Amino acid sequence: MIKIKLKDGKVCEIERGTTALTFLKSLSNSLAKKALSVKINGVNSDLMTPLNNDCSIDFMTFEDAAGRWALRHSASHVLAQAIKRIYGEKNVQLAIGPAIDNGFYYDIDMQKQLSQSDLDKIQKEMEKIVKENLPIERREVKREDAIKLFEAKGEKYKVQLIKDLPEDVLITLYTQGEFTDLCAGPHLVSTGKIKALKLQNVTGAYWRGNAKNKMLQRIYGTAFEKKTDLDAYLNMLEEAAKRDHRKLGKELDLFSLHEEGPGFPFFHPNGMIIRNELINYWRSVHRRYGYQEIRTPMILNRQLWEQSGHWDHYKENMYFTKIDGEDYAIKPMNCPGGMLVYKTQPHSYRELPLRMAELGLVHRHELSGALHGLMRVRNFTQDDAHIFALPSQIEGEIQSIIDLFDEIYSTFGLSYHAELSTRPENSMGSDDVWEKSTAALRNALENRGLKYVVNEGDGAFYGPKIDFHLMDSLGRTWQCGTIQLDMLMPEKFDLTYTGEDGQKHRPVMMHRVVYGSIERFIGILIEHYAGVFPVWLAPIQAKILPVTDKHADYAFALKKKMFDLGLRVEVDDRNEKVGYKMRECQVKKVPYILVVGDKELAENTVSVRKHGEQATNAMPADQFISLLQKQIADKA
Repeated sequence: MIKIKLKDGKVCEIERGTTALTFLKSLSNSLAKKALSVKINGVNSDLMTPLNNDCSIDFMTFEDAAGRWALRHSASHVLAQAIKRIYGEKNVQLAIGPAIDNGFYYDIDMQKQLSQSDLDKIQKEMEKIVKENLPIERREVKREDAIKLFEAKGEKYKVQLIKDLPEDVLITLYTQGEFTDLCAGPHLVSTGKIKALKLQNVTGAYWRGNAKNKMLQRIYGTAFEKKTDLDAYLNMLEEAAKRDHRKLGKELDLFSLHEEGPGFPFFHPNGMIIRNELINYWRSVHRRYGYQEIRTPMILNRQLWEQSGHWDHYKENMYFTKIDGEDYAIKPMNCPGGMLVYKTQPHSYRELPLRMAELGLVHRHELSGALHGLMRVRNFTQDDAHIFALPSQIEGEIQSIIDLFDEIYSTFGLSYHAELSTRPENSMGSDDVWEKSTAALRNALENRGLKYVVNEGDGAFYGPKIDFHLMDSLGRTWQCGTIQLDMLMPEKFDLTYTGEDGQKHRPVMMHRVVYGSIERFIGILIEHYAGVFPVWLAPIQAKILPVTDKHADYAFALKKKMFDLGLRVEVDDRNEKVGYKMRECQVKKVPYILVVGDKELAENTVSVRKHGEQATNAMPADQFISLLQKQIADKA
């Protein structure tokens, strides 16, 4: 007998060799129907895995990321099997087919260029394989036997993958019906568990992501446990396409991207209004939270970047130049400059925490294929802050930062969840420093009662971090805010303060961003609001439409009055019908349309229509102005 520890702490004794699924059925038939995989001592595994030793287990359903991963990984194998059935064993060579966030893909090498009609045919064959409910069986074979098997099938990519594995390992294969694939798993018990799937598109992809290798065809798809969930996801994608910030950015004349500067966005007047309002709001909040704003140079010499560690750990993402024969780098981060500012004068423990904020323009070399509108660019403004604190102040400062995050994110209607990222492989510093830093972040999260997940090995090279993932109106998440604890940089730059004992001590440093990148945050807001910005952010807050020329003077007088109060208002006095101009305002997503005709002129009123509504309400012009001012002040 062996002992099995369940997630709730309960311990069961079972016969050695019992499969995880058989054991689960003895616990709960309903959960056995929903389970897709099982974590054994933290490792996601097949439900058919025999339990041979004492262990802890946790069953994964579609609600768990690991369960979704197993289902979608199995769907990628169903895709490969369907392609082989339709186009023939010898006419298709398979590369890799993993699960990914929200779906899966498979890279294939075949002469025929696939189209949407081909994807429809492949999907029908996949649905047929699902109905066949083929058992998915795992087995391990010797390396040389696996090579022979795939060489006989003409699968050169699989052979290459196997040859790149260590010689002493057993090779894992999965078989469903007539189809066998090389794979580490885990997979579902059978193909019938994939209740809903959809092939989405086909693109090109280089073998192993190397442009020197052959271009393959990559088929993307997604899979769900229920058709209703699939339909909801596809509807969300359709809505997301309508909200695409690149499309709306062009329609609303916010920004543009040009071949002359790939990855370097150009902001237009309308976009600059949104950008400046975000910056003004950022400054007002930071002033209340005790931050001082600084500005540091964009280009600094090689010695500084070597001292900070960026030259050794971040060089491939940096741009360089020479000045007077010396090597310089364009800053990818603001941190080293902030530390030089700190060093310009001595500091006492009474000054700490010292909070220095910077809206710094940084440049990072991103691969051209990774560039995506404002979401992934090569230059962006990082709303950085560097906090120098006593070790005893760490947790209190983190709590204060989270308070600031709460205030700013709630203003935009964005909720978030937190992720704690720990020490990466290419890190600097001792084990002791890393353990203390990570524990400080973990304690701050737990003492606040904030739920979080742990990302092992995903910290910065100089310290652990907490990332804040924002959820938009479509339920999508975006990583924006970050708190990074750094006990290494103060050491490298010899930063000190004078303590109560009169001696020199080392401060703790915290790196922190709220927006993350102003450019990216604007892209997120465009999609979050679908271009319908709240009044305080809208480039044009109200547009006045005179019914005829005789009402134009009243319209322009009203505009001047509003403009002088700091409101953003325009008059459309073109010789067009009011209905036409109103429809145009709706397309441009202007928050308020003010129609002025004979009655309005005589009574000093306006007829107000709010964006997205059909009703028009008459009110005194001064009353509308007060309404608009209050909405702006409240950031409603």
